[in-house]
Amino acid sequence: MATETPDLGRRGFLTGRLAPPRDAVQPPWTRFEKLAAACTGCGACIDACPQAIVRMGPGRWPQIDFSRNECTFCGKCAEACPEPVFDRALPAFPHVVSIGEACFAVRGVVCQSCGDACPEGAIRFRPRLGGPALPSLDADRCNSCGACVSTCPADAIVMAAPLVEAAHA
Repeated sequence: MATETPDLGRRGFLTGRLAPPRDAVQPPWTRFEKLAAACTGCGACIDACPQAIVRMGPGRWPQIDFSRNECTFCGKCAEACPEPVFDRALPAFPHVVSIGEACFAVRGVVCQSCGDACPEGAIRFRPRLGGPALPSLDADRCNSCGACVSTCPADAIVMAAPLVEAAHA
């Protein structure tokens, strides 16, 4: 859950801005520490996103909202940013996809929308006796684009921050 803590960086402290929430999904090719240190909250990345998934979060920090669309990794957000926030050498997202208990298939209802939407084929369905096939996520194939999140009718798929930040952060 996001907590509201003050941004103790010089710019954030003087303006009274909140720190970016660690559990929010930041724009691709950004990491929490770099976002907190360099982002001015100008909104250039938000305006540049053709998918309209980059939104202004609490404390005027950009974050990703996969509820309506997916990331196509076009890079327009990184190109538009005037600050050194984006690093295209990093993997786009350090976040991982998680399929929760609210999944229709887990609850006995036939549904494969997430697997149909996944462009990488990272979600497959394992047949089982006495019920619909269950989703299985291949984390090595998943690029965290969010296509499965926006299509899940049960809102059972979430992006979660990894337990350990990437070594490049």
